[in-house]
This record gives sequence, structure tokens and C-alpha cells, in this order.
Amino acid sequence: MESRTPSIVDLNAELANLTMFRGRTPQTTFADRRGSAAQLAPFRDGALILSKSAGKGHWETHPGDELVYVLDGAFLEIVEKDGPQSFALGAGMMAIVPQGAWHRVHSPVSISISMSTTRGQSIASRHEAWRLDASSRH
Repeated sequence: MESRTPSIVDLNAELANLTMFRGRTPQTTFADRRGSAAQLAPFRDGALILSKSAGKGHWETHPGDELVYVLDGAFLEIVEKDGPQSFALGAGMMAIVPQGAWHRVHSPVSISISMSTTRGQSIASRHEAWRLDASSRH
């Protein structure tokens, strides 16, 4: 039987437990970022995730929509679906990245974000990343 008790997450307390990862690049591994991100709870067929970082992330896509909520800082969400688009997001803003859309985060200073996404992630191969980078410069 499924639990009827709500899961309560104190985002401020969870953020206090994370360290800011500076200098993120598309080559940064999850192991490199240890301590700067946490899976908070399962949610539907995915998870709620919290992350603190600065820099440029890798290109990725998901089998379902991804909800991104900005808790602190500002960044660009770069989405490649029917042509490249950049979206500036700041604290208190959210974005829903459609399933299958290649996207990445770029924050020169720092961001704290909460994400909800389905299980499964595709990270761009070197060739795909090169193509996506080239198309986003136009």
C-alpha cells in the first residue's frame, strides 16, 4: 500500500548541506561535483534534485519534461529544439524543458536550482555537443 504521508523537504537546510561547485565545464563528471548536488526525494517516475554550481554544464536530454526552479542566482538555459534558444532565468523563476529537448545550463557566477525530472538522461556525445555548440552560436 502506498504511503499517504507527505514528504517534507526543507530546501534551506538541504542547501546549507551543499557546497558550491565552481568551474563547472561540459567535461565535469558527477564524481567531480560530489557534495554540490543531492537527490532529495523520489517524485513520480523520477526524482527531485538540488544543485549548486557555477560554470557551463554538458548538453543533455531527458525522456520526460524537466522542471527547473531557480532558488538563488541567475543563469541561461540554452535549449536546442527547432533551433537554438537562450532563456535568462533568475531567483524565483522556473522553466519546463520539454522532453527530448537538448539543453544545458550556463551560469558564470553561481546558481542554486531545484529540478524534477524523470529517470534516464542522455548526455551528448562529443559529436553531438560540437553540433549543438555550433548551432547555438548563430
